[in-house]
This record gives sequence, structure tokens and C-alpha cells, in this order.
Amino acid sequence: MTPSPQDDPKTLVSTDWLAKHLRDPDLRVLDASWYLPAMNRDAKAEYAAAHIPGARFFDIDEISDQRSALPHMAPPPEKFISRLRAMGVGDGHQVVVYDGVGIFSAARVWWTFRLMGKTDVAVLDGGFPKWQAEGREVEDMPPVIRDRHMTVSRQNHLVKDVTQVAHAAKLGEAEILDARAAARFRGEAPEPRAGLRSGHIPGSKNIPFGEVLNPDGTMKSPGELKAVFEAAGVDLKKPAITSCGSGVTAAVLSLALERIGHRNHALYDGSWAEWGMYEDLRVATGP
Repeated sequence: MTPSPQDDPKTLVSTDWLAKHLRDPDLRVLDASWYLPAMNRDAKAEYAAAHIPGARFFDIDEISDQRSALPHMAPPPEKFISRLRAMGVGDGHQVVVYDGVGIFSAARVWWTFRLMGKTDVAVLDGGFPKWQAEGREVEDMPPVIRDRHMTVSRQNHLVKDVTQVAHAAKLGEAEILDARAAARFRGEAPEPRAGLRSGHIPGSKNIPFGEVLNPDGTMKSPGELKAVFEAAGVDLKKPAITSCGSGVTAAVLSLALERIGHRNHALYDGSWAEWGMYEDLRVATGP
């Protein structure tokens, strides 16, 4: 089994890599599947029916800051620690995160680990669909959990709030990259969340997250990714802020930036769920 040149345990690993390391004592696999209501899928039920051996289920909505009215905002460090310890995930572990789409919500959990200062974490390229298509082993039993100590060091530079994003948009000091579908970005399609205006943050650029993926749900090569960003007019010498509907697919763009060696990026956690709600924030429409 030849490791893919794409394999990097800090960003993205192949199904071959995971199959080879699946029994490593310090490997932990997380099923981070999460779906939009329109997808009509039940992530927990799917996990219970079949998952990669040893995988724990990471509930993006529950492991969040539930003091916020906004959806699945990044959890406080103490909540992250308690939930991950309860899953038997802690210091010294190599974590691999996957989802049931390919690369969709898993990148959000990769980013959450990075926010907490944990860098030994990778997304499974192609996710559970690729794993299953290759006829690899699955199970329906919950894993045996042993508590593991965890320490975190929150990396505040990896997340932006609405004030910081508004400032960056006004001054043009960062590239704001919006991962939503083009029709939503242009304000031609209604937002799935009630009460939100349509359009985008002035000066932002649209890279629908699917553009950084191949048809099979794997991520494009670093060279291809660079071409996608450049085709969208992104100045890769500037800092980047990723955004989307509610901070999930923005992380796919964050992962893509990391893959091409662009380290100066942050994620706008409130994303359009927040920006589209405030009447005093400017909204742009059209391309």
C-alpha cells in the first residue's frame, strides 16, 4: 500500500492511510456527520447503523457554545475538553475526522480542534462514502471508551467575530471568502434560515465549497486548489477570512487554504447567520 503524496496527518489523509493506521493505539476516529434540514438525513441514526471501526460520534450542534443564539458556535474550551475526554480523546492522540458527505462537516471539526491548539488532526479525504465504496470495514457497535487527559490552548487568531469582519471588510485588509452557493452569494436565492437578508458581505469573494472538491468528494490537489483561489481573484498574499451560512462549510475553504500553505486564515464563526440578521450591516448583491 503506497501512501498518497496527499497524506498529511495535520490536514488530510486518504482512506488507504486510515486503513493502514486504524489499529494504532493512539489513533482516534471521529464521525462528525452533520446535515442541513433539506438533506433529510439523520447523522446519529446513520452512525448507529454503520461507522468506521472505533469511531466516536462528534455532535457539532451539542459540542458548541449553547449560550449563543447563533447555530453551533465554537464551544468554550472547558466544554470541548469535557466532551472529548468523555469520548476518550485527549493529549497525544492523532485524530482523523470524517463525515457522511465526503468533505462537508468534518472540516468544521478539524478547524475546532485547531482553534483549541490541537494540530494532530486530519480530515478523511472522501469521507465515509469513499470508505464504503472501497468495501472497507464498518461496524455498528459503540467503541470502548477510556478517559484520556486533554489540555487545550485556544488560538484566538483562528476565529473572527462580526466586529472584526466588518472592520476587515471596510478597510479591505483581508480577503473574505464566502463558501455558499453562487445564487445565495448574489442574493438571488433566499436564505434557508428565516429572517435573514440575501446577499453577501461587501468586498467578499465567492468560492462555493464544492469548487475545491473533486466529483468523488475528495479535495483537489494543492496546485488545483491554488488555481481555484486565483480564478476567484483572491490575493493569496493577504490574510483570509472564511465565511458561509453558519460556519460549517467555511472550514472546507480553511482546510483548502491550509493545504496550499496559506497559514494566515481565520473563520468567521457567526457567518451569514449573523451578518444577514443585522440591519445596520451593509449587504451587497450581484457578482
